Amino acid sequence: MNLTRRNLILFAAAIGIAAGPATAYAADVLNVGAYPTNPPFEYKNESGTFEGFEVDIVNEAAKRVGMTTDIADLGFQALFAATTSKRIDVAISSITITPERLKSQSFTQPYYDSDMGIATKTDSAVNTEADLKGKIVGVLSGSTGETWVKAHQEADGFSDVKGYDTQQNLLLDLSAGRVDAAVSDIPGMEYSFTKMKDLKVKQRIKTGEQYGLMMTKDHPLLGKLNDALTAMKKDGTLAAIHKKWFGSDAPADSSTVKEMPLPKA
Repeated sequence: MNLTRRNLILFAAAIGIAAGPATAYAADVLNVGAYPTNPPFEYKNESGTFEGFEVDIVNEAAKRVGMTTDIADLGFQALFAATTSKRIDVAISSITITPERLKSQSFTQPYYDSDMGIATKTDSAVNTEADLKGKIVGVLSGSTGETWVKAHQEADGFSDVKGYDTQQNLLLDLSAGRVDAAVSDIPGMEYSFTKMKDLKVKQRIKTGEQYGLMMTKDHPLLGKLNDALTAMKKDGTLAAIHKKWFGSDAPADSSTVKEMPLPKA
């Protein structure tokens, strides 16, 4: 193909115009993945916009490093593949920091402390872990709740473990009696139970779980976002976000208030 000098200049200019927005997008936008039905941590409102405790956190952290966010709707298990493949920079969805996950992912310092719980129908005879012998237990697939249940299934004698793709489907089946109990993070379940009055957390499982922003392994923005979280703790912004979404003050010794070390594998 023969190109005149003028055509070459126009061709080069066209490439530059096409590349400009992509370069700006990469530099200025933090690509975030979120599980869309996990209130009060993240959920979609009636207009289809993400809201929630962790949405406010990631938006504020991004703002402090000079970026905006683009939040994609992903299933819980899909979040791990999305960070690993670098499709997204950050995943939020009350993701517990664990040694196993740190082998393939990076996490900022934690900003929320949690435990798991055993939930049943309010009138169920199941009240403790010991009562689950011979029972069907439901979990969110890929969650730490699933890990705990499978680790205890043989010793505690659960008859079956059913995995669900969404917390909503898990709790709907619990309400309908298709599973005898659900094991999941307490904050999300208790928030749901303000509307599902027939369900209740019967026993707290002390796990010492903590949530952080999950990122692609050794992501170049890890340090900057972690520093932003530190600043948000020091100036009270994180405590204010907690108050907004949970209606209570974060404990003074919690990771919502105290600066914490960067998790290491």
